[in-house]
Amino acid sequence: MASTYVNDLRLNELGTGDGSGTWGTTTNTNLELIGEALSFGTEAITTNADTHASAIADGSTDPARSMYIKYTGALDSDCTITISPNTISRVHFIENATTDSGSSGPYNIIISQGSGSNVTIGNGKVSAVYLDGAGSGAAVVDAFTDLSIAGDFSVAGTLLPSGDTSAGDAAAIGYTAALGVIVTGQGSTNDITLVNDADATVLAVPTGTTNVDIVGVATAETFEPDGDTAAGDNAAIGFTAAEGIIVTGQGSTNDITMKNDADADVLVVPTGTTNVDIVGVATAATFEPDGDTSAGDSAAIGFTAAEGLILTGQGSGTDVTIKNDADATVASIATGTTIFTINDDIGVSGRSVGHVTTDNDGSFNLADGNDFKCTPSGDFTLTFTNGDAGQSGNILLINSGGHTVSAHADIAINATALTALSTAGTYHLAYFCSVDSGTANTIAVSASGALT
Repeated sequence: MASTYVNDLRLNELGTGDGSGTWGTTTNTNLELIGEALSFGTEAITTNADTHASAIADGSTDPARSMYIKYTGALDSDCTITISPNTISRVHFIENATTDSGSSGPYNIIISQGSGSNVTIGNGKVSAVYLDGAGSGAAVVDAFTDLSIAGDFSVAGTLLPSGDTSAGDAAAIGYTAALGVIVTGQGSTNDITLVNDADATVLAVPTGTTNVDIVGVATAETFEPDGDTAAGDNAAIGFTAAEGIIVTGQGSTNDITMKNDADADVLVVPTGTTNVDIVGVATAATFEPDGDTSAGDSAAIGFTAAEGLILTGQGSGTDVTIKNDADATVASIATGTTIFTINDDIGVSGRSVGHVTTDNDGSFNLADGNDFKCTPSGDFTLTFTNGDAGQSGNILLINSGGHTVSAHADIAINATALTALSTAGTYHLAYFCSVDSGTANTIAVSASGALT
């Protein structure tokens, strides 16, 4: 019976009665080839070949028989390597050690045995594969697909995943060109948990969320949020192109609290309001309010286009008080009034201009102002009402009709001067209230002679 080589190592299987006198040599060769099958072998690919055949020789040494095969050679494209015969079934470690013959590589090698599946090995990479030996439909399969390791897995170099993870992965690391490195997990509390060497949680992604919980302090050169915050956020920083940076909070006393390094409040936004409370002193190059104040404001600065700058206050003694750097009152507005009191001298570098009220009946309401113009149409009694102690002013009297002028009992005026006022002409009268009006001879009036 003739020898055959139908085994997975292509060893010489002697037929009955064969090998007379050479049986020992054949057996020794077979033992050497068994050793070769456990060894390392190198096979060169023809330069720039697109295909390459690795046919394991029958009963003689061949690098393709080695368990570890290193393919070399210079390529200008991916190369398909077919290992034959297609009936052998065995495991190989295959290394792609090819080089680039041009400038567009390096290139892959594609390990094939038949029309079944192939395994692609990237340049500089090693894959563990098995050949199923199924004949014309033989397949090459990555032996480490879905590899399960019971103990620790150590990598001296770099771990380079090359595929995506999936939603059902309990714990997986992947990579895609678009997403880069991908870490996927599935736990009852967190999907991903990063712990330090003390087994303390540093970072966590709560199960089923896109949130990232950093347990300690997060530091960064810059932090650039890219979405809006929401009304229900407890503490959030966001950004939109329209609003810029957004800070949103939700507390029982304040929605936002800004503190200094002594843990003292610097600025707060009371809960549910749009108010900003600055605890200390606020300084600015300019301060430009853009809305009106209201009657209930305790202390407010506002602005409207019609009124300009507006100061509004509400105190028990005064509504508005202006003080100097010695905390002394300079001017004030008494509570609930329009009375503006200046506590000391007034210096005017330009003109001091008053309002002239026209009153032709000779009865002057001093609440209307200090200065008056009177052109009587008949006899009248010079009278002042609603005067305040210290109030003074002027009256231009144009008595062109020579009407008789008399004086109220509150007025103290020279009798001759009073009589002269009844003569047709124009006169200047000056008055001074020594007390509030309503008391005899308390309003002093002086009169000029006829001016015209």
